[in-house]
Amino acid sequence: MKGDHQGPLSPIAMNFLSLLKKCSACRKDFFDRLKEAREVLPPALLSCEKRLPHVPSWAILRDGRKSGRGGPVMENLYSVKLTKLVEEYKLEVLRAGRDYEKCKVKTGDVSRPGLQLIGYFDYYDPLRLEVLGKVEKTFLDGMNPRERQESFEQLMEQGFPALIICRGMEPFPECMEMAEKYDRTILRTQEITTDFMGALITGLRNYLAPRITRHGVLVEIYGEGVLLFGESGVGKSETAIELIKRGHRLIADDAVEIKRMGDNQLIGSAPELIRHYMELRGIGVVDVRRLFGVSAIKDSANIDLVVNLEPWRDGAVYDRLGLEELHATILDIELPSVTIPVKPGRNLAVIVEIAAMNNRYKRMGYNAAQAFTDQINKHFEEALAQQEESTV
Repeated sequence: MKGDHQGPLSPIAMNFLSLLKKCSACRKDFFDRLKEAREVLPPALLSCEKRLPHVPSWAILRDGRKSGRGGPVMENLYSVKLTKLVEEYKLEVLRAGRDYEKCKVKTGDVSRPGLQLIGYFDYYDPLRLEVLGKVEKTFLDGMNPRERQESFEQLMEQGFPALIICRGMEPFPECMEMAEKYDRTILRTQEITTDFMGALITGLRNYLAPRITRHGVLVEIYGEGVLLFGESGVGKSETAIELIKRGHRLIADDAVEIKRMGDNQLIGSAPELIRHYMELRGIGVVDVRRLFGVSAIKDSANIDLVVNLEPWRDGAVYDRLGLEELHATILDIELPSVTIPVKPGRNLAVIVEIAAMNNRYKRMGYNAAQAFTDQINKHFEEALAQQEESTV
C-alpha cells in the first residue's frame, strides 16, 4: 500500500514506543484502540487474522482480495535478485540464509522497524527489505538482553528478504542469534541510513518498474528522446543513421524496452542482446558504437516525443499548421505525437530533427503554430478595423 509510511521515526515517536514498552496499561489501551479501528475491515479478513496470528493482514491481502480501501492489491510482476542488490550497493554479508542465492525482492518499498520492535505487525509487509538505522539501535540499546531477544525474535519470524544494518554498526548478539534460529539474511552497509534508503528505493523502482517492448527506433535529438514508429521497411533505421551522422545518439533499434518511472516519465532502452546494433536492409547488421564512436550511442533516455512514419497516401489530409495536438498512450502515459508521411525526396532526418526541436520549444512554453495563428488573426483584425474606420 503506497499510503503506508515506513520512514525514519522522530524522537517523539521513539519516546512513544518506549512508553508503550514500559507501561503495560498504556500498551493495552493502545492496541485496544487499534482493534476498534480495524472493525471496518471485512469480517473474512479478521477471521483469517485470528486463525493465523503470525500472518500479517498485508500478506493476506496480497492474494488479490479487497483491501478494505476500495480495490484489490496487485502483486508486482517483476523482481530483482537480492545478490544483485548486494553487488550493486556493495553490501557486506554478515549472515546468508539458505535461500540467499535464490531470494528475490518483489517490492520497491523499504521498511524501518518501528512499532515492530514492540510487537505490532498489523499491516506489516514481509516482502520489504528491513533497514536498521541509528534511531532503531538507540531504542534497542535501552532494552535489556531478554527484551532485545524478544523483539528480534518477533521481527525474524516475519520472513522478510533481508535485514540491512546501516552506518557500519555492529549487529546485536540477539539479532544474530535470532537470524540463525529463523535462517534470515543479515547485511551491512557503511552508508548513512537516509542516503542509503534513498538510493535503494530509487534502484528498486527502476528494477521493478512496469515495462513493455515495442517495435521501433529510439534516438536522442538535442536532449529530446524521440521514439520512431512505423511499419517494417518504412525507413526508421535509415532515418536514425542519418540522425547519428548529424551528431545525435542512438538508444535502441528494432526493439525498444520502455519502463514507466513514476506518474509521467517513460524511459527507453535497448535489450542487452541487440544494444548498439542496427539492421540496414541491403547491408545487414552494423555496430554503431564501433562505426561512429561512443558519442553516437546512449544506454537509455527519457521518451519525450512519438513520431509515426507512414507511407504517403494521395488524398490523405496531413496537418500543415500544427495546431492540432495529438497524443500516443504508452503504459497509461500520454506523449505528444506527430505523423510524418514518407515519400521519395523528403529528408526524414531533418524533418524529425525539426519535430524534436519544436517539441522542446512547446515544453518550454512556446508554440510556433499558435504564435503564427495569433499573428494572422491580429493582422486581419487590424485590417478589418481600418476598413471600418475608412467607411465611417
